[in-house]
Amino acid sequence: MLVQEVNRPISEIAREIKTQWGAKIYFGAKPYLDAMLCVNSPNDTFGYEDGKTQVIYFLANASTYRGEKAKAHKIELKKICGIK
Repeated sequence: MLVQEVNRPISEIAREIKTQWGAKIYFGAKPYLDAMLCVNSPNDTFGYEDGKTQVIYFLANASTYRGEKAKAHKIELKKICGIK
């Protein structure tokens, strides 16, 4: 039996990140994290940009988001968006 892998919605991952990162969210990452709360896939749009762009900008500004869960979230977001 072949098991198909299902990606979680970007908004679900963003909620977990917001909860874990808490009040220490870096100001440069916050607007992109907020936008990610409104998209479920890389192709969904928020404003004039797609979900993939929001994820790319978030990852570029999330260097202070650290730890095992942070690493797992970043890997999952990259996988969903096809980013290496």
